[in-house]
Amino acid sequence: MTEITPIRSGLPQAPGTEGASETAPHNIEAEQQLLGAILTNNDIFDRISSLVRAEHFYEPVHRRIFEVASARIQKNALASPVTIKAFLEDDAGLQELGGAAYLARLAGGAIAAYAARDYAQMIYELAVRRELIALGQDISARAAKLDVASEPKDQIVEAEQRLYQLGEQGVAERGFQSFLKAVTDAVNVANAAYRRDGGLAGISTGLVDLDKKLGGLHPSDLLILAGRPSMGKTSLATNIAFNVAKAYRRGMTADGTEGAVDGGVVGFFSLEMSAEQLAARVLSEAAEVPSEQIRKGDMNEGEFRRFVEAAKALEACPLYIDDTPALPISQVAARARRLKRTHGLDVLMVDYLQLLRGSTKENRVQEVSEITQGLKAIAKELNIPVIALSQLSRQVENRDDKRPQLSDLRESGSIEQDADVVMFVYREEYYKEREKPGEDNLEAMAKWQEVMERCHGKAEVIIGKQRHGPIGTVELSFEGRFTRFGNLARPWQGGSEGF
Repeated sequence: MTEITPIRSGLPQAPGTEGASETAPHNIEAEQQLLGAILTNNDIFDRISSLVRAEHFYEPVHRRIFEVASARIQKNALASPVTIKAFLEDDAGLQELGGAAYLARLAGGAIAAYAARDYAQMIYELAVRRELIALGQDISARAAKLDVASEPKDQIVEAEQRLYQLGEQGVAERGFQSFLKAVTDAVNVANAAYRRDGGLAGISTGLVDLDKKLGGLHPSDLLILAGRPSMGKTSLATNIAFNVAKAYRRGMTADGTEGAVDGGVVGFFSLEMSAEQLAARVLSEAAEVPSEQIRKGDMNEGEFRRFVEAAKALEACPLYIDDTPALPISQVAARARRLKRTHGLDVLMVDYLQLLRGSTKENRVQEVSEITQGLKAIAKELNIPVIALSQLSRQVENRDDKRPQLSDLRESGSIEQDADVVMFVYREEYYKEREKPGEDNLEAMAKWQEVMERCHGKAEVIIGKQRHGPIGTVELSFEGRFTRFGNLARPWQGGSEGF
């Protein structure tokens, strides 16, 4: 075995630590072993390339050796001490270590090629530690420097973002996978859906017919829930949030990690209503006490007892509400990351999209586009479904058939483009109530009563776009007193499905 001469660090010490005995975390021997293994057997590069990059090496000379070797291997050319010597002849750092002889010693000293992945993991982890140190020093330096243009809250958001990005690094890139692997994954998803008895691959909304149409709420999807005022957008969103949080059960997931096996942790950005108002809506539904009675305190003893018991039953529900108004999309992302890190996060809700702020102020269409792209990015980054509520334009009111369409979305281009699913809430009863004829017109009154009887207590969720499934209409029940959507009982079922 050829012994490799230990070398000095090629990086300066961190600022403010001159003369200190400690240097940044590193392992020169691991770097030498990994480089030697690659120069001896180029196939090893394919096993570690998704984990280690040139900048992860502490010694600058090793960084340059890795760059040259990886460039040649990616061109299907041999990378050996002999072939890469010509590209590093003018490298002063390598000459200081012995030039071509050092390259030969690297290859000759590599005795543990089978452990290359372990060396790569160690090099990566030490690089992350150095980045954490540098990030901490940068945060400290920026905080100490008083700059009018740099607000402390902006620095916090930026620091959180950089920390999260650092935490997400090192996950092996997927690249190409065999069809066998893809088929196996598809079968596992189908098996999970089969075992849930409802054909669900995603998280259940608690609404049977909606689940059948959507297949549940899928990770990394952006779902837009739109409607005119008073249609019940917020009510439907709170119903789904409550159903998901109420069903939450933690355990061992299919991939062997611990997480939600049923239901999930829900984050709810309520930009329109306060957290207390939103909680009152959820309690109204759970206790079956009309929300206006809760607001006025107009409850009898039995209703108040049900209200208190519902509050006690729901206090452990993993539903987290943020009611900060006019949030920028960057803050939404930062707060969602923080919630996932501290309590977990399986579903995110935003009520509603037009109340968020983007960085662009001149053009509203561009600002909404930035917001929808930001929400889709959150869904992919955190691997969760994001449900964002949206207002519809007034042109709906000018049509005879007031069922919403994709073209009714405000600033529809970006919303329609970025969303995986677009759903509209529509209640015919709301419009028919306002068309009540005069008492003297008996024929018109009879027709109106017939129509009202047909549409009373019913709502439609119109799926106008679904990237992974069919479009169509789902009928739900709606109890206005409790602001509650439910499963519509069918005549052939002989009773209600329960909610």
